[in-house]
Amino acid sequence: MIVPSARLGLIINPVAGLGGTVGLKGSDGADVQKKALEMGAVPHCLNRAVRALERIATSKASVELITCAGRMGQDAAEACGLDATVVGSSIGSETTAEHTRNAAREMKNEGVKLLMFAGGDGTARDVHDAINSTVTVLGIPAGVKIHSGVYAISPAIAGELAAEFLTSQSTATTEAEVMDIDEEALRDGRITTRLYGYMKIPRRKRLTQGVKASTGGGSAVVAAADVARKMEPDRFYIVGPGTTTRSVMAAMDLSSTLIGVDIVKNSKLVAADVNEQRILETITGHKASIVVTAIGGQGYLFGRGNQQISAAVINEVGKDNITVVASKEKLISFEGEPLLVDTGNDDVDHMLAGYVRVVTGNNEQSMYRIIPASEVHV
Repeated sequence: MIVPSARLGLIINPVAGLGGTVGLKGSDGADVQKKALEMGAVPHCLNRAVRALERIATSKASVELITCAGRMGQDAAEACGLDATVVGSSIGSETTAEHTRNAAREMKNEGVKLLMFAGGDGTARDVHDAINSTVTVLGIPAGVKIHSGVYAISPAIAGELAAEFLTSQSTATTEAEVMDIDEEALRDGRITTRLYGYMKIPRRKRLTQGVKASTGGGSAVVAAADVARKMEPDRFYIVGPGTTTRSVMAAMDLSSTLIGVDIVKNSKLVAADVNEQRILETITGHKASIVVTAIGGQGYLFGRGNQQISAAVINEVGKDNITVVASKEKLISFEGEPLLVDTGNDDVDHMLAGYVRVVTGNNEQSMYRIIPASEVHV
């Protein structure tokens, strides 16, 4: 019996994630994208989409791939040796949100069983605007900020989950939130996310990303003060984003950059809102440490919203010089599930794997496991 091929749609937002390593906190808008490229940003969305397609190619799933021209999908399919039907017109050197929306409508008209898209929260919003919840979707995480619950936990897992969904007799789905940062609140100095709607995704617990949640708890401030007090003299500290790490800065009477990365030394601010290049220029050849917290509701340490602390930076600092700080309440909320890393570099992700000490209070630590997000299995 010949099993008919299931139709898989693929849309890539080629500029998603551009602002990450250069510290622009997003990639929405032509001006931001231009600035990111001028600052030396390197597009990586294609590579992350390829990781997903590679898992589909090796799964031997019977799939009919429907995608867009050039950088919006065709290039990734060719890189994996996959035949694809290209729909829509070719794109120029620049892509916009309307390109994504039009592509999503094309995929709906083609009757795809599953629509995969590579990007971040802005891309998810564009897909939602075009098709709402009429098609089952799955996001390949490739953006700077990914608060939405419509994404798989890593590009590789997106491919595995897509192959499973397309070849299974079961079409069980669940609704997941499309979220994005509230820009008005951001201008007022507050980090909040806004719900824009829901889309259907394959129902597969743990393989799709949770929505970012606030789980600071009362012990976070105490833990942050402990980290600040124990900082070594003459050592650079790269302090990542988050309300918990802001408390570390506050314990030294220092202001911190909203959803940005700062560098301190001897309890003084060395550089604010730094990008990958500035971090490497500052710390190379010197003693340095990284201070980060896990994202509440998701469990990511690296690869979500802190891409300035890149694989190259982590390699320079070393695993032994990474300090994780989190409230007891946040650790409990993870229900024993491991913390995740998704730096885009397999070697660095595997180097980070294992157990890490998490500062949870005054002279209090807990051992917690880290695994690459690409290796989560049920």
